[in-house]
Amino acid sequence: MRVIAAMSGGVDSSVAAARLVDAGHEVVGVHLALSRTAATAGGSRGCCTLDDARDARRVSDLLGIPFYVWDLSERFREDVIDDFVEEYRRGRTPNPCLRCNERIKFAAVLERALALGFDAVGTGHYARVIAGVDGPELHRAVDAAKDQSYVLGVLNEVQLAHSVFPLGDSLKSEVRDEAETRGLLVARKPDSHDICFIPDGDTAAFVRARVGADPGDLVDATTGQVLGRHEGAHAFTIGQRRGLNLKVAAAGGAPRYVVDVDVASGTVSVGAPELLDVDLVEGTRPVWPGRPLGSDPIAVLAQVRAHGAPHPGIARVEGDRLVVELLEPVRGLAPGQAIVLYDGTRVVGSATVDATRRVSA
Repeated sequence: MRVIAAMSGGVDSSVAAARLVDAGHEVVGVHLALSRTAATAGGSRGCCTLDDARDARRVSDLLGIPFYVWDLSERFREDVIDDFVEEYRRGRTPNPCLRCNERIKFAAVLERALALGFDAVGTGHYARVIAGVDGPELHRAVDAAKDQSYVLGVLNEVQLAHSVFPLGDSLKSEVRDEAETRGLLVARKPDSHDICFIPDGDTAAFVRARVGADPGDLVDATTGQVLGRHEGAHAFTIGQRRGLNLKVAAAGGAPRYVVDVDVASGTVSVGAPELLDVDLVEGTRPVWPGRPLGSDPIAVLAQVRAHGAPHPGIARVEGDRLVVELLEPVRGLAPGQAIVLYDGTRVVGSATVDATRRVSA
């Protein structure tokens, strides 16, 4: 195949590109220039810095493949950064890395790759594509600790058919050892973990600078008592414990968590952790990497965080919404997050959380 190797400059994408070359594919390395903020930030542990671009180029030179930088910063700003800010403005909690996969790496990049006559895009994600009866299936990686099928759950059937994940059958330790054996300078490079366009990690300040301050009350979710003030409801997310600056201590010093964010009134409600438990999730914009789920309920495993544990549940589709009844409560789930459904290791589909049912209600 003719394959675009998306090269972030890290060890995973570097080894993935090397394996694509070893497999006999015609490979072209591409580094994505996505965030100008990240590119000029020193000390960032995110991606897309100038150092990352240089590392990607060095690896491409070593592998003997052509290398290009694609500037997708404008589309990234519109589809990821602006979406991120707008979600927080609405009191929701987005996952920008998941949105980047959905709208940039496996939409914008794949669109350009196919238009240029390439067959697929290869990345260093830890996940597997397995041939199934009805076509390609997305499965969990062999390395459970590094599995990234959750953030790839937004891929549709066409995108999955043109995606290659060479690391899905490997352990992370094996990938680093292989990089060292190949003489790749990125072999021991730390993994990125920051939001690339917020290199200092201060999400609240980033959003506040774009949304503005809108003071409101911090109230007790049970009694309605005002416990303090805040500078903007958008700076809070469900399940948050730190940075509340409450003026009234809870009885017995019990911890309080954000349990509800009402942007319209500017009210942030806090309470005991058990108020965070939910047993039903409604999602919008469902995506199916294979056959769509029907109206008949099916047993699934539902995952609501990138590295969270799967929870047994019963899923069904109602119109354009995905409804999942959880057989055991999930704590701290916020609108805007993603819910990804599994059948064993296979990804069934995903949706954006729109509403939940609280157990204590």
